[in-house]
Amino acid sequence: MTRYRNISGNSGVVAYEIHPRSVIVQFQDGEKYEYTVGSAGTEAVRMIKQLAVAGQGLSGYIAQHVRDAYARKFR
Repeated sequence: MTRYRNISGNSGVVAYEIHPRSVIVQFQDGEKYEYTVGSAGTEAVRMIKQLAVAGQGLSGYIAQHVRDAYARKFR
């Protein structure tokens, strides 16, 4: 996984892993969520990837737009 830059300094996201049709996001509590094109939609996955690479705004976007639209949750 790639460490999330967390430019704001107060994100709950610590790392992410980008795949062609999905992205896995790891939070501070160790939980990982996989957001896929099938579960969250193409535009949401595109935005999650963009914010992950930018290092800013990812946690807020997930909370506001895709909170429970993950395909799976794991550790």
